[in-house]
Order: sequence, then C-alpha cells, then structure tokens
Amino acid sequence: MAKRIRPTKIRIEGMSVCQLRCPLCPTTTKEIQPTISPGYLKIGDFTDLLRRNRRIKHVELSNFGEILLSPDLMAIMKLADERGVLLTADNGLNMNTATDELLEGMVRFGFRSATISIDGATPESYVTYRVGGDFEAVIENLRKLNTYKKKYGSKYPVLSWQFIVFGHNEADLPRARELAKELDMVFCPKLSYDEEYSPLEDESFVRSQLDESVSSRSEYLDRYDRHYASDICRQLWREPQINWDGKVLGCCINYWGEFGGNAFTDGLEESINGERIEYARQMLFGRKKSRTDIPCTRCSVYKSMEKSGRWQSMLKIRYGSRPLSGMLAALYAFSRLKPLVRFIRRRIS
Repeated sequence: MAKRIRPTKIRIEGMSVCQLRCPLCPTTTKEIQPTISPGYLKIGDFTDLLRRNRRIKHVELSNFGEILLSPDLMAIMKLADERGVLLTADNGLNMNTATDELLEGMVRFGFRSATISIDGATPESYVTYRVGGDFEAVIENLRKLNTYKKKYGSKYPVLSWQFIVFGHNEADLPRARELAKELDMVFCPKLSYDEEYSPLEDESFVRSQLDESVSSRSEYLDRYDRHYASDICRQLWREPQINWDGKVLGCCINYWGEFGGNAFTDGLEESINGERIEYARQMLFGRKKSRTDIPCTRCSVYKSMEKSGRWQSMLKIRYGSRPLSGMLAALYAFSRLKPLVRFIRRRIS
C-alpha cells in the first residue's frame, strides 16, 4: 500500500478571476473552465480547513487568478497570522490593483514571499503581453510595499520579479534586472511555453541573460533531456493544489479535470489520498499506464516523461530534478552549514 500523503504545505486557489487579459493565459482563454469556475476562497472554508488540519503550516494562495482582488484576503491574512500559518504568493501576482490596506496587511500579517509577474521594463513592452495592465501602477505598488516593510522593520514578503521572455521584451532584460535590484527583488526570467507567440529575435543575447544558457523550452529539453516544468509534479506529494471551492487539482498547472473528493467537505487528508490522485502518483513513477480519467494524461510534462522514460523518483520528489542542487539548498538553510555548502559548490562548479 502506498504511503499516505500528509503534507504540512498545501496550495489553495485564493481567487480564480483576473482583471488582465494575457494572450496565452488559460484564464483569459477560459480554458480553465468548467473545472475552475470564477470564484474565490471564502474565509469560512479557510477557517474550517485550518481548524481540522493543524499540521498545515504553509499555504500558497496564488494560481490562475489575482488574489489581491479577493474580498476575503485581509481576513485570510489575519487568520493565518493568528494560527502561525505562513502565506506565500509564489505562483504570481500581477499587482495592478492593490489597496494600501492590503499592501500593509501583506507585511503586518507575515506574507513570507510573493512573485510579481512583470514582463517588460517599460509601459509599452509590459502592456504588449499584460493586456489591460499598467506598468507604472505595478511599480508604484511595489514601492509602497517596500515602504511598509521599512515601517515595520520586516524583510517579508521577499519579492521576486518574474519576467517571461518574448521577442518583444527581450531587449528589456538588462533594464528589468537593474530595476528589480533597485526594488529589492530577486530577478527571475522565465522561458515562454509558446515559442510561436512573439518569437525571440536574438537567441544568443537571451542565452547570455539566462542562468540556464538556453533560449527556449525545446532547447532546454534537448540539452537536459527533461521538461522545463518537470518539478511541478512534486506538488502532488509535497504541496497538493486545491481549488478555491475544495476540488482537488493536484498541481498548479492542472485545469483539465479534478481528482475527485473535496478538501472542504470530505476532509483534506482523505481527498488528497483518493484513488485517482494516488493512481496519478504511480503513473508519474512509471508504474501504472495512463488512464483517461487522470488529468495528468493531458499534461505536456507527463507526455514528455512517457516519451523519454525518465519518470519521477522519490529523490526527485524530495529534492527536485537536480537532486544535488536541491540537497545543497536544503543544507544551506541551516546557517552553521553554509561555509561547508559554499566549499562543496565551488568544488563542483
């Protein structure tokens, strides 16, 4: 019998509605419907979930929508703070619309980290993809957030700037990196999953700007023989994705179907250990054949593993697709071991 999953971290869709209309986003195209209907996490459901599952200590709230639009976000932040539960928004915020109260609340009530999706370093390049957005409003909201961090003497939330690289914004990479540093943000360029949309104009320049030294996801696959997003599969074990209404989705990119069960009405532990999601885990290990009622069957990450025969393993589940780097990152978290880790990294680099 498979080991029962009992995570201390989960992912819950805080809000599935977004005010922007990014061309490739499944929220814009409505591909997420009907599995993920428009809605938001209610404070009552969140309260009950934490009360019944006291082992949960970390909740990721962002996914297909913009959580800063949620009318219950302030109450959710206050409750999490009271219960000692960390909140993150690492899947992404667009931060076009944010009240001063919410920005201050993110600092006061301990949002640990947040990723802001800003695909451009000028208003013109930004709005090309972030349709309906306002670059200056985003930067102003980030400055306000930093002002509140200084007011409360807090380093949280740690902020990251996600920059999806396209042909129309590739020239902005150096300026975006510089602006991210000015705003005390970690700069995180990301390869587009659709290489036909706004294709790159200078691939060698893009390679020089990225840590991976590749300019596309297909080039990444050829070089490393694994899907660019293969680490997302780890979420089924380590931080299962729940929809705002309690449906079990397994991971953050799944909108093709649910796994059955409801975390709010059937219980979290019962729903994330149901027959279909456990079968999916065995599929990802390469131990079971694909089944049409399993959402993973329609996923490009699973199809890539099926083609290559390079399946998930418990080592990858624990440390990611680069286990050594993952183990070093885990060790680095312990301050006394940092000198040793720096020495090992220098030796293997």
